[in-house]
Amino acid sequence: QVQLVESGGGLVQAGGSLRLSCTASTRTFGNYDMGWFRQALGKEREFVSSITWRGAYTNYADSVKDRFTISGDNAKNMLYLQMNSLKPEDTAVYYCAAGLLVGKWDYWGQGTQVTVSS
Repeated sequence: QVQLVESGGGLVQAGGSLRLSCTASTRTFGNYDMGWFRQALGKEREFVSSITWRGAYTNYADSVKDRFTISGDNAKNMLYLQMNSLKPEDTAVYYCAAGLLVGKWDYWGQGTQVTVSS
């Protein structure tokens, strides 16, 4: 069982930046693919970004490409999402996820709210 805890959300003006963090409670953090998803009010959860430690491969949704950067620290069991040039449409609850198989997310955090004001 892996527990994921997100932090770093908040209220920011359009054009601003936030960095989300996710702490994972596992001794095998490096075995997992890690990802960020978000869910806006009244909408379905959507993929934001992911990283595979084995190949250090990163992937981004088109809507956040060139604005968001995913990274992590295996030694600290930490995952990050640096969000720059934020837009009101980025407003959502952001979730951290972990999975052992490509495209299959087994564990989820409780989410952290990001609100971008115009």
